[in-house]
Amino acid sequence: MAIPFFKEMRIGGYMMKQKLLGRKRYPLVLMLEPLFRCNLACAGCGKIDYPAEILNQRLSYDDCMAAIEECGAPAVSIAGGEPLLHRDMPRIVEGFVARKKFVILCTNALLLAKKIDQYKPSPYLSWSIHLDGDQVMHDKSVCQTGVYKIAVDAIKLARSKGFRVQINCTLFEGADPEQVARFFDEMTALGIDGITVSPGYSYERAPDQNGFLNRTKTKTLFREIFKRGRGGTRIDEHDAWMAVLDLLNPGNFTGNPYSGSDNPDFFANRSGCNLIAEGFWPSVHEVPPESEIKQAEKARDSRFRYLTREALRLAAVSTKELNEFLQQWPDTHLAMDALGLSANWHTANDVRVACTNCGDAIKQGLAFHKSSVTDRICVVDPMKAYKAKAITRDEYEELTGEKLPGRRASAE
Repeated sequence: MAIPFFKEMRIGGYMMKQKLLGRKRYPLVLMLEPLFRCNLACAGCGKIDYPAEILNQRLSYDDCMAAIEECGAPAVSIAGGEPLLHRDMPRIVEGFVARKKFVILCTNALLLAKKIDQYKPSPYLSWSIHLDGDQVMHDKSVCQTGVYKIAVDAIKLARSKGFRVQINCTLFEGADPEQVARFFDEMTALGIDGITVSPGYSYERAPDQNGFLNRTKTKTLFREIFKRGRGGTRIDEHDAWMAVLDLLNPGNFTGNPYSGSDNPDFFANRSGCNLIAEGFWPSVHEVPPESEIKQAEKARDSRFRYLTREALRLAAVSTKELNEFLQQWPDTHLAMDALGLSANWHTANDVRVACTNCGDAIKQGLAFHKSSVTDRICVVDPMKAYKAKAITRDEYEELTGEKLPGRRASAE
């Protein structure tokens, strides 16, 4: 999402102030829900399931101002329910803007055309229109036909009146990466200022309990969407390096740091992470001592923490310095290749060739790998594989037709 420079400066100034005050934990955004009442009944939401005495409650103008004063955050996101059902919402927004707070006003846009003239364009105010995909996806998500068209018309109207407009998109089970990518392109073509996207998190009151995404499905879906960014070759630089950090996070996979064999998405078959196939550890059959595994895990985790800390620090200082830093790390280039992404700072750091046995794309010179075709070890260089004890003597001799020296003849 594009962020205006003055917004970066104000939020950066706020963060610097907190650090000077010695505060390690402080809020950046006030998440405000002034009501639960809504004029839609979405399958993935259950806010309107509350009893009438809850749905009829509203936070007053004074309540909202007291909340932001107590919180002190530089930004406030107003959700619900449907905020435009609140009769005092124009005054509440005006109060936040007067305090120079960045306001993100979420809405399903059903009432926006009717009420938009109650609001004034401001660099501190952004409309966040709810759109869970294209017409088929969104109308299905909100369980009502025609809502997508109303929302798109509202986006065009708000932009014509000088407002900043973004969309918020929640993706559920069954979302197609190609369809989602096309939708993002269509929204970008409308000239919106940004897209916030999230997986559908489980909500106990939601009518549809089968549409939520688990962690694995979420990662798979988002990586497939990223691959299609701008024709599958480029996405926003910020999205690229953040996606890389997520993929390299040791908390996102299991398995010891020597083989990485429990992470089929990336680590198991990629150089730099499979230390056995690279020849840094002698055998797939000899488990390293627990002390060495712990030491390797500690080193790996320490590398990731340093990479993350420095990348986040440099991102707030200089894009050029961030790019130069990322360019120095082989891990980041491997992750970019795994995600199918490219960026100004990234160059492919290994040569991929087709395995002569199974056809998998593997790093040139790799002795063996786990085949996606047979789901078993595929041997490319029998001698190296034998030395690594990935195959037995008998398997080596069967593959090559050669007898290894040192074997005694059997008695007849």
